[in-house]
Amino acid sequence: MSNTTLEIIQGLSQAASNAYDGAHDERFSHDGESRTMGLKREEGCPIMDKRVMDGFKVRFYGDSMILSYQAEVMLKEIYAGKFEQDIESMLNDIKKFLQKEYRAITGNSITLTAKHEPNILVQSTSRVRNWVEAQQHFKIGSIESMPILDPSVDSTRDVTRKFLEQFSDKKPNNDTRKKGANQK
Repeated sequence: MSNTTLEIIQGLSQAASNAYDGAHDERFSHDGESRTMGLKREEGCPIMDKRVMDGFKVRFYGDSMILSYQAEVMLKEIYAGKFEQDIESMLNDIKKFLQKEYRAITGNSITLTAKHEPNILVQSTSRVRNWVEAQQHFKIGSIESMPILDPSVDSTRDVTRKFLEQFSDKKPNNDTRKKGANQK
């Protein structure tokens, strides 16, 4: 992994970590700035209003990033229509926040290109509440594609084969068979 790849991954990880709960309010942020990341928990007062459970995380593999979003939703939100579009726009808002925060941290810009449509899984918690988990894979623009290598050869089999070949020509003392067509 090159140094630029490591710096990009560290910058995106720091951008994601700046999205902790309370970072949207300047009273609770570490640098006094308010951040809007597009999550539902940013709306309303955190003390007086009902808490909304939602958040995201990022993971990296090769030249890609996986953005995972999870939230607690009401059943009426799912059946209201355009639920998938709402989740896709939420993922897009989070992506924009990561790009903006990455630029603030490193001074460089980053491009995140969606590889395919997001995977959205909705699970029932009760008759009213549900849990949604969405994942979308993004290609990180500044990271070059990693070469696909051949699978490694298990060297322990070679060592075992060499050990067995050392003694394959010797017959045991009690073997009285004559060397035939099947034997070596």
